[in-house]
Amino acid sequence: MPTMTAAQRRAKEKEEYDTFLAECASRVVLQRITDKWVTLVICALGEQDMRYAQLRRRIAGVSQKMLTQTLRNLERDGLLTRTVEPTVPVSVTYSLTELGHGLHRVIAQIKDWAEDCAQEIVAAREQYDAERSARDGEVAEQQPRKA
Repeated sequence: MPTMTAAQRRAKEKEEYDTFLAECASRVVLQRITDKWVTLVICALGEQDMRYAQLRRRIAGVSQKMLTQTLRNLERDGLLTRTVEPTVPVSVTYSLTELGHGLHRVIAQIKDWAEDCAQEIVAAREQYDAERSARDGEVAEQQPRKA
């Protein structure tokens, strides 16, 4: 087996899609699909095809700008399709592609886990904050006061 230079090893790793490498294309994909609006849009469209206004109502807190940008990016990535129906006014429906449905299966499990464990996480945060506050109070008491 021939010895590879460091540059050759990096090139080979880049070809194999190692997300831990900064220049890896899969990192861009990971960055896209871990965005909170992407997650929520994918989950909503996994329930049913929707029009823009339906998505906007379903996803509380998303701005018009962010929803539009998210939908365009997902369409560009091949995760959803945008179907324009020639009605008056024009009607646009968004639906997941086969690739999008594959992502939905994974994201739906994460969403379900978050909903199932939210109460435990909130309790853990409260406990951590209380313990941290008590520790910080002890440290402050131990430090000499400046005159």
